[in-house]
Amino acid sequence: MSSPPTLSVVVVIFTVVDGDLQALLINRSGEPNQGVWAIPGGLLIPGESLVDAATRKLVDETGVHDVFLEQLYTFDDLDDVTPGGTLAMTYFALVDHERVRLAERADWQPAWFSMQELPKLAFNNERVLAYALERLRNKLQYTNVAYSLLPGRFTLSQLQRVYESILGREMDKRNFRKRVLSLEIIESTGEHQAEGAGRPALLYEFTSQEPISL
Repeated sequence: MSSPPTLSVVVVIFTVVDGDLQALLINRSGEPNQGVWAIPGGLLIPGESLVDAATRKLVDETGVHDVFLEQLYTFDDLDDVTPGGTLAMTYFALVDHERVRLAERADWQPAWFSMQELPKLAFNNERVLAYALERLRNKLQYTNVAYSLLPGRFTLSQLQRVYESILGREMDKRNFRKRVLSLEIIESTGEHQAEGAGRPALLYEFTSQEPISL
């Protein structure tokens, strides 16, 4: 009789650093795939729900929890090593890099990697990252998902850089501002912040700090 698949939870964690979209990876300190990088994940604690397991993993690795976290997809063909295979319930999260405090430990060390320069990955994790990026790019078009990647108040230039880092292309400044303001997901705070040598830029905030769709 074949072994039943092992159930695990995997959490893709994205952030933006200096206009670069990055993903959090863990250097595996044990077999299988020892020494290879992988997306954070693990087995469920008995009685634990999937979302609770994903939240626990997010907090363990980054120290934050009140951020965007959504179920992504269920993969059943990532692990060809474990007897019976693994059923991977994947989630993806977005975090403001300034708020993150990565876990400090001797083994299973975490590190950020640019989505443009990923290392060799265990368990076909490149497929999971590609799927998560596709989902994120789609959601960026019609939701307030970017709220989780920015501080509470931000300029339109800062917001545009986040969009560009995710979409992987530059955007026309005037068209971007017209588009994002028309969505009514952000509003002016009436305050200003100095940006370079020019006049201070108007600060904005998201109308909601919870996920919304239009």
